[in-house]
Amino acid sequence: MPMIPMMLRSLLLVLVSAIACTPRPASPPPTPTAVPEAPSTAPKGAEGDQEPPPPLEPPIPTSPSGVPIPPCPADGIPGMVCLEGGPSARGDTGEHACDQGEAKMSLTHHNPPETVWLSSFFLDTHEVSYAEYQACVAEGACPARQPGYLDFRRDELPMTGVSWYEARAYCTHHGKRLPTEAEFERAARLEGAVHPWGPEPADCTRAIVKDERGRGCGTPMRGSRPDTGRPAPSGSRPAFFGVYDILGNVEEWVEDWYQPFESCGEACMGTDPAGPCAGEARCPPFDRKVVKGGSWYWGSTCATATNRRPHVPSNDPYHHFGFRCAASVEQALSQTAPSQ
Repeated sequence: MPMIPMMLRSLLLVLVSAIACTPRPASPPPTPTAVPEAPSTAPKGAEGDQEPPPPLEPPIPTSPSGVPIPPCPADGIPGMVCLEGGPSARGDTGEHACDQGEAKMSLTHHNPPETVWLSSFFLDTHEVSYAEYQACVAEGACPARQPGYLDFRRDELPMTGVSWYEARAYCTHHGKRLPTEAEFERAARLEGAVHPWGPEPADCTRAIVKDERGRGCGTPMRGSRPDTGRPAPSGSRPAFFGVYDILGNVEEWVEDWYQPFESCGEACMGTDPAGPCAGEARCPPFDRKVVKGGSWYWGSTCATATNRRPHVPSNDPYHHFGFRCAASVEQALSQTAPSQ
């Protein structure tokens, strides 16, 4: 074998050493194995997409004093309408022209106007009728009482001539109460007006009042005094907010003791005001309750939401006052709750 020249052998040794010292390239990382997704159990829309989540319930509003004001319930109460709570106008500016003797004692006793807050509440759609009150008497739950005029003793007419105590007894027997003055105004006026239909004064297309034909829209009373007129069956005129005859027909007792608004203060303001002593049966030194709404006997100037007629709760001297009942949402729903 021929001898490899010394220079060539040295070159080969250097080449072999270089190859041995060169690092091998790193192996590529393994490709991750895809894990199949589990099938979705969410409901699909019409095109296979997921349905959006249900809308959030709107928050329950609260009055400025922090009292929650829940909305009216979905279920109604026969013979009553639920009026939504929230801010409500109370009182009015200016002087009223109603010529009732008691109402004229202070021509500005409905001042100053105020925004109060009311909880949602139920109100009778109709005035309590003669037949309904006499049924309560027959049950032994209401004091005996008859209207002052024989012609008013008709089943379909509103009950008249009751005292505040008798009206309250009827409402209590039926699991209700008298409305507060603020609740009455809520049902009897639109915003910026003193009537539930708007700024126009009461007339005989909307309410039973005295007009150019006479009292009771010209309906005479039977007997020796036909010009006295008489009320009509409750519901003979259109309803506003679902309530019939909230103005006109018969004047109605409310819960509150009478006090001029300018001196009533907190008792007539805030959330769910009910006047001095919250309308309780006794409240010295107050001695007169509030009567609202005007009647068949008086003209349109008395048939406003803000007219306030103070009168002794015993109704002595006697007037032909009527009433309707109200209920809180809790009171109303308790009447329809299944017995245990």
